[in-house]
Amino acid sequence: KSFSVIPESLLRIQGDFRYTFKSGHSFCFSIINHILSEVNHQLQEVKMFAVHLLSFYFSKLQEDQIKKVDRYLYAMRLSDEQLVDISSRFRLEMEKGLSNESNSTAAVKMLPTHVYSTPDGSEKGEFLALDLGGSKFKVLQVKVSEDGKGKVQMESETFPIPDEILNGRGTELFEHVAESLKSFLEKHHINHTRKPLGFTFSFPCAQSKIDEGVLLSWSKNFKLRGVQGTNVVQSLRKAIRKVGNVDVDVLAMVNDTVGAMMTCGYDDQNCEVGVIIGTGTNACYMEELRHIDLVEGDEGRMCINTEWGAFGDDGALDDFITSFDREIDAASINPGKQLFEKMVSGLYMGELVRLILLKMAKRGLLFHGQISDALRTKGTFQTNHICLIEQYKGGLENTREILEDLGLNPSDDDCIAVQHVCTIVSFRSANLVAAALAAILTRIRENKKLKTLRTTVGVDGTVYRTHPQYPKRLHKVVRHLVSDCHVRFVLSESGSAKGAAMVTAVAQRLASQRKEIDDTLAAFALNSTQLQEVKKKMHVELERGLKKDSHPTASVKMLPTYVYRTPDGTERGKYLALDLGGTNFRVLVVKIRTGMRNSVRMYNKIYAIPLEIMQGTGEELFDHIVQCISDFLDYMGIKNTRLPLGFTFSFPCSQTGIDKGDLVCWTKGFKATDCEGYDIVDMLREAIKRRNEFDLDIVAIVNDTVGTMMTCAYEDPKCQIGLIAGTGSNVCYMEEMKNIEFVEGDEGQMCINTEWGGFGENDNIEDIRTRYDREVDEGSLNAGKQRFEKMTSGMYLGEIVRQILIDLTKRGLLFRGRITERLKTKGIFETKFLSQIESDRLALLQVRCILQHLGLDSTCDDSIIVKEVCGAVSRRAAQLCGAGMAAVVDKIRENRGLEHLEITVGVDGTLYKLHPHFSTILKDTVRELAPNCKVDFILSEDGSGKGAALITAVARQHHSEKQEPH
Repeated sequence: KSFSVIPESLLRIQGDFRYTFKSGHSFCFSIINHILSEVNHQLQEVKMFAVHLLSFYFSKLQEDQIKKVDRYLYAMRLSDEQLVDISSRFRLEMEKGLSNESNSTAAVKMLPTHVYSTPDGSEKGEFLALDLGGSKFKVLQVKVSEDGKGKVQMESETFPIPDEILNGRGTELFEHVAESLKSFLEKHHINHTRKPLGFTFSFPCAQSKIDEGVLLSWSKNFKLRGVQGTNVVQSLRKAIRKVGNVDVDVLAMVNDTVGAMMTCGYDDQNCEVGVIIGTGTNACYMEELRHIDLVEGDEGRMCINTEWGAFGDDGALDDFITSFDREIDAASINPGKQLFEKMVSGLYMGELVRLILLKMAKRGLLFHGQISDALRTKGTFQTNHICLIEQYKGGLENTREILEDLGLNPSDDDCIAVQHVCTIVSFRSANLVAAALAAILTRIRENKKLKTLRTTVGVDGTVYRTHPQYPKRLHKVVRHLVSDCHVRFVLSESGSAKGAAMVTAVAQRLASQRKEIDDTLAAFALNSTQLQEVKKKMHVELERGLKKDSHPTASVKMLPTYVYRTPDGTERGKYLALDLGGTNFRVLVVKIRTGMRNSVRMYNKIYAIPLEIMQGTGEELFDHIVQCISDFLDYMGIKNTRLPLGFTFSFPCSQTGIDKGDLVCWTKGFKATDCEGYDIVDMLREAIKRRNEFDLDIVAIVNDTVGTMMTCAYEDPKCQIGLIAGTGSNVCYMEEMKNIEFVEGDEGQMCINTEWGGFGENDNIEDIRTRYDREVDEGSLNAGKQRFEKMTSGMYLGEIVRQILIDLTKRGLLFRGRITERLKTKGIFETKFLSQIESDRLALLQVRCILQHLGLDSTCDDSIIVKEVCGAVSRRAAQLCGAGMAAVVDKIRENRGLEHLEITVGVDGTLYKLHPHFSTILKDTVRELAPNCKVDFILSEDGSGKGAALITAVARQHHSEKQEPH
């Protein structure tokens, strides 16, 4: 458009303008002046043309300079594919460092810090902090408010470290630090009471605990003698003692990277990564303990100090290391070490630029080949120069000033080229940090098994703080490399020293919480003496329940079942069986073939018992049962067949015959009226009459525990005990008739349904009941009853756990002190949740998922505590069942006058079947408390319904035998 208004005389010199691009800008200016003098009448248009021309010229010049630098530094420009490759390599290095087998040879050491938790906002108190990591160190007093608003007040003072100390022995350094600490305390009048102190020590250290750190190697030009391989915390304590009158307790030592994470973590509880990009570079993050081979334990998380500055020391980055990097490394005080740090950090970045400029000048690519003494001198070009050069405004002016201070006379194109060199070096640094950080973020996301991770990275360091474009570049590349991670970057405003105080505060909080939690759960830890006492008391109650005079007042009712023997394999026939013991009711047809064991076929159907039926009238309950039977008989096409029936009724009944049973009391949430004290068989018969559709031959009423014993005895003739460990808890066993005083006859045996769930109703186990047991009991439908069952059965264990969680939350030890409506809801903790939470195969992440499903928003630390609570409650339940079982087997052994008894227990119930540790703990307890008994446990696979049919078969045989003449 501009050319369209220029006279022909000017168009003739268009070719001259093309020439100016080659000959230099001085000629360009003379041509412009000539134009302006010739064309006054079109002055405005020509001015516009001149501006466009100059702009085009300088952009062309800049483009040429950038291309020149790009060609020279092509090896420093990293593509997306290369960054992904570097990230993958770092992932492998992380895994090497975490593994016991490869840690010793791993370049990236992945050092455990023994920092188990980030701040949760409940920290409080006054703390001191030391921050040692450069030519200066800082002392701080940090006050964390107690009002729950997360206020932090700090006073600090910076102390220089003289060169003679930096180049001397370590003892002199620590004594200087101790003297400075003493000065700070005196100045601020702090030394009145003993203060906890956190120590930030920004060098690679191996830690076996939070207050210990053995220096592995110096970095950042530190080379003090006599420190490497020693415990720096011990050295600091020794120096403090030598100085005297410094009343502090060094509780924690952390790396500056950990300090940065903890500082940011106090304000943002999603912060689980810390990064330093300053004089040196490093990263830390919260790793799952189960992946850290160097530390015992699988529960929870621990902060890992990656020491990623050494990435590449084993050759992993050889194909990305340039000749410039190798020259920097060779001239360093630790050649071959910290190669990643030498490509990234502020200590080396300025020197790297100086080296590149020197080499380009020597080749005539800069400064017309002229080189100043300053440019030849190591350390004259610093990282802060790069920050000034890369400023958005004034960057080129700063470049010229910096170069002139180095004794150079740069042209405009030199300044542009130098600016681009700085950009390439700093951008490569950001790219490398982004690639390694992407590996960490991906690992955290995969550890948590999340499709998308939301997390925060706490960042500190002079490069990140002062470089005008570094943070933006880093954030952009990280988000590009890990699009499945939503990452927030937070600058550590108060530095890593505040983080050391936070680590100390967290350690103090965790120690205080640990004591409170341990004290709470100690009531559930039963020792051998207590378990022996439970066994003795159970044995006494078994005896009292069998005696005529004490039977009415015994807490263990010892109900006769009129089952005189276990199956012998000769049973045969077709039977109908009913099974009622919870919210489900089962109807079965059982076919037993004679002459061989394991020859039983069953057909069954399950029906629900609605809550309104469970807690309605007895008539409604039995009408519902009969309706279910009618449906099943129709389903099987046997409504007109009168089969012998066995009824498994899993509630305490007083029996006067195999087919007579008066309900003693309801359990397991049943409350149907007009049933307790009445014969259950009669109630069933009355309901069948009301229906008037079919008739049944009710031969036997049995408890589910007896049914379990009979089912297992059909497989194993040594089975003479039945155990239910599920929604309810109970035991039956074959007792000598002569010991059952309230039943006629002294010959043979009879199965006794102990109903041991009532153990403790006479207050004989009050010493081991906790206040949580009492709260559960008081909130139940049958307060004061079934106390042993309420400590051992699945129906109540979850409720005990819930009561403990509420208490811990009220005390601020769980869920940040917030009691949700879900946590207030009775019954949310079912047995299955306890079993899932305690599974060894379940990561804490999955525990958190279960808790979140229950409406409980938990942290990792919360999950650990919940798992501990579940473990304490279920372990006690298994031990109590084991103590009770030990009393039963020892009684059988004594009954038979044996020194050693071999016997089998048939077991059923969800707690025994599904809980990962219940059965093992129960067996171990029996073995310990009844050493003269070899007790085997077999699981009832077919349930108590099959047992009811077998009892029916045995009862009919027994009846037939009694009818036969002798």
